[in-house]
Amino acid sequence: MNLSFNLKSELRASGSTAWRVSRMWVYPICLLAGCVALFVGRVVAVAEIDPRRDATVDAVEQVMPSVVNIATTRRVQLNNPQDEAIRRYFELMRRLSRGEGSPPAEEPIKGIVGSGVIIDEEGYILTNNHVVENADRIQVQLWDGREYEAQRLLRTDQKDLALLRIVRQPGDKPFKPIRLAKDDDLLLGETVITVGNPFGLGGSVSRGILSSKNRRAMPGNQKLDFPDWLQTDADINPGNSGGPLINLRGELIGINVAIYGQEQGMGLGFAIPVKQISTALSDFFTLEWTASLWFGVGLKAAPYPLTVREVQTGSPADRAGLRVGQEIVEVNEKPLRSLVEFNQLVAASTNHEASLTVLENGARRTLRAELMPMVEFLNLLLQRRLGLSVQALPVAKAEPFPIKSGEGLLVSEVEKNSPAERAQIQTGFLLTAIDGYSVNGFVKAANVLGNKKAGERVQLSLIVQRGMNGNLLPPQPATASVVVR
Repeated sequence: MNLSFNLKSELRASGSTAWRVSRMWVYPICLLAGCVALFVGRVVAVAEIDPRRDATVDAVEQVMPSVVNIATTRRVQLNNPQDEAIRRYFELMRRLSRGEGSPPAEEPIKGIVGSGVIIDEEGYILTNNHVVENADRIQVQLWDGREYEAQRLLRTDQKDLALLRIVRQPGDKPFKPIRLAKDDDLLLGETVITVGNPFGLGGSVSRGILSSKNRRAMPGNQKLDFPDWLQTDADINPGNSGGPLINLRGELIGINVAIYGQEQGMGLGFAIPVKQISTALSDFFTLEWTASLWFGVGLKAAPYPLTVREVQTGSPADRAGLRVGQEIVEVNEKPLRSLVEFNQLVAASTNHEASLTVLENGARRTLRAELMPMVEFLNLLLQRRLGLSVQALPVAKAEPFPIKSGEGLLVSEVEKNSPAERAQIQTGFLLTAIDGYSVNGFVKAANVLGNKKAGERVQLSLIVQRGMNGNLLPPQPATASVVVR
């Protein structure tokens, strides 16, 4: 019994020792196996990396869905010399024989082929003004082959920029907008990429470096001569105009605009810098333009967040408490993603009253703004500066005037001893323009009147209907030079 017991005890003891010894080797073996697996995994991962896929390829892939090709068409009146008449006669016979009817009095001709870039998911496009300025029809083609008509909305000659909008179809998904770089985030010598439609060949890419951050084109060598362009040695050829110049992060740093002469242009391309683009977008996307509402604030368009850059004294924005440097993060408790969305949300506010959430020095505040329709604002300016009141031209009173209802403002009241009365303006006159700017455009007319200094003159375009011997004469155009008070 004792022998058996001792033997079992020793066997158990020896087994325990063996287990302890074997267990000592388990951890190193597992650790080694893990290291081998990790090493093999890394080797496989390295082997799977495509050496062709560099930062340039990644940037181009990000941006391509935002780039559009632009084709324009304009109509021209045909000449009428004898040879043209003969040509049109035979063309008419040919068409009638085919049952096609008479040829049109005007014929479409192909215009400029250029490029553009989508800057908002609603389909807003930025391009050069010179690409679309003479177009009667604008067509854009997306990177995936889809084609759309586009409307020209706004332009600025000073920066050679134009804003278009794609005519969307029912069921269209949001478009892919490009991201804008920060205004001054430019590195001299950094790699840059131009994307566009050179010579109308379709989407094309070229790469170079940023050669200068504030080059000024020499007068006489280029039709367009604006200061502080970006310069690059990346190819910018005819058709690239309006396309994006991007950095390796796929961010827009400029809009391609010109080369230094058509023959000796290699290595000397120019682009409108993102700082000027951002300013132009801020001027384009205002509630005054998009919704005919007076707000009186200028917002920095990109990159997000929306930052207040200027506030008009006495405006609804000023009265609401908006100040330069504040960041607007919500409208009516809805977070913001873009300046376009800001305009849409404010314009949709009930009774033109909007709740704005702003950040200032880290503190969160809620402001309430009451906006004014632009026609009321223009009327307010006319009362204060000239002493006359206007109203929309009623349909019932529009018949005698050679314009449509809505194309002019009817003078409804003239203040005694006011500048308007001294200029012999009377009730019943129709005001059509201020210093050449149509009152139907409100914004420009209000800007030119609001920026006048006391004592300066403003030219009013009017349509006047006077009577003679008890009979009304046909309305006649007239002008009045009025001193601003």
